[in-house]
Amino acid sequence: MPRETVSHEEGAIYEFTPDLEPIAEVEPGTELTIETRDSLDGAVQADDDVIESVPDEVNAATGPIAVAGAEPGDVLAVEIEDVRVAEDRGRVITIDGFGLLDAYDEIEAPRTTITPVEEIGDADATDADGIIVFDDLAVPVDPVIGTIGVAPADESYTTLVPHDHGGNLDTTDVSAGNTAYFPVFQDGAMLAMGDCKAAMADGEMCGTGSEIATAIDVTVDVIDGADAAVDLGRPLVETPVAWKTIASAETMEDACELANLDAIDLLVAEHGFDPTEAYMFSSLVGGLEISQVVDPLVTVRNAIPKDYCEGPF
Repeated sequence: MPRETVSHEEGAIYEFTPDLEPIAEVEPGTELTIETRDSLDGAVQADDDVIESVPDEVNAATGPIAVAGAEPGDVLAVEIEDVRVAEDRGRVITIDGFGLLDAYDEIEAPRTTITPVEEIGDADATDADGIIVFDDLAVPVDPVIGTIGVAPADESYTTLVPHDHGGNLDTTDVSAGNTAYFPVFQDGAMLAMGDCKAAMADGEMCGTGSEIATAIDVTVDVIDGADAAVDLGRPLVETPVAWKTIASAETMEDACELANLDAIDLLVAEHGFDPTEAYMFSSLVGGLEISQVVDPLVTVRNAIPKDYCEGPF
C-alpha cells in the first residue's frame, strides 16, 4: 500500500470538537505522511517579529483524518516512524501573559529568537538529523509533535488545550520511534496533529519549543476496545522501554493523580494486583515526568518500564 500524504493545505483545525468533518479517510494500517505548518502560521520569520498576545487561532493541526471502522470504545494507534523538519528555521518566543515565568519583571515578553536549522558535518555526526542554533549554541534537532489528538466525547477544546482526547500535550515522547494511543470517542476517531518543535525540553517553560513546520510519517491502526486489557480513557504512549500514561488537569497534583490511576489500571491488568497492591508497586517502579506546565491545563506522564508491564494491547 503506497504511503498517502495529507497536507495542512488541504485542511487544518484550531479546535477539537465532537462533530469534526474529515478532510481525508483512510483504512486501518495506512501509512501516512502528514505535513504540518508551524504553530504560529508563519507569522514569525525574524527576531523582529513578535507575538503580542496568544492568537485566537494557534497550533494548527493538520486534519481531521477519519480512520475507517474506528468506533467509540476502540483505541486509535498512531505509530510515529519519523518526524522531519520542513523549513530552515524554528522560532522560540515569549508572549505577554503566557509561560511559567510570565509574572517575573526580568522576563521580557514579547520576544523572539530565530533558531536556524543547520546540517551536522561528519566530524560532529550524532544520531540527530541536524542542529538548531540558539545564539552561538548548538542544540540537536529532536522533533516533537506538540498537538495531536482525536475528536472529544462531548465538549470542544481549542488546539491550545490538552485533555483526555489528546490535544496540546506538548510531550517529548510523542516523537519518532514511539506509538501514541488515543481513546476513540467518535466514529472515525478524527485524528489531527501539528504544533511541532525542532527541539523542546520537558516542561516547555517559556511556552514554546523551537516551533517549526514538519513532515510526519505515521501508520494508523484501530484496536478493538474489547481486545484491550484496560478501558483507555486518556492518551498512552509506548516507547521501546516503557508505557507512559498521560494526563492533563488544572493542577499538577490532579494531573499526577490521574496519570497514577491510569498506571495502576495497567498494573492491575498485567499482574492481577488489587488496586492497593498496584498503587504500592507503582511507587516502586513508576516514574512521574512533567510534559508541560504552560498550557491552560498542565500535563504529566507516569512511566512504567516494560520489565514490569508488557502493555494492554
